[in-house]
Amino acid sequence: MAEIRFEITEERKNFLINKIAQKIVDLRLSPIAIVFLESSKPLAFLGNQLMIFMQPFYRAFFSYQEYEEIAAMLEDRNNIEKLICAIEHLEEERHGNKRS
Repeated sequence: MAEIRFEITEERKNFLINKIAQKIVDLRLSPIAIVFLESSKPLAFLGNQLMIFMQPFYRAFFSYQEYEEIAAMLEDRNNIEKLICAIEHLEEERHGNKRS
């Protein structure tokens, strides 16, 4: 069976990263997500395989194509770092708005 690969543009990567980060911040899971992502960076490929295994759960939040794009995107450690930065940025904005 041939494997389907999604080509992801930088613009699409940024959209997906921001969508995931926003969902994490909205659910108030930022600290847990950041620790998990930081610890999984050395194992990015294995994390991708775990995502494939956990697909039924993630499908509640993302469409099939988005899910496949995210799984492919998170094989790259650089994209994991971008996601962490996006989560931190949105979390700082959220706390900044509370202080104002």
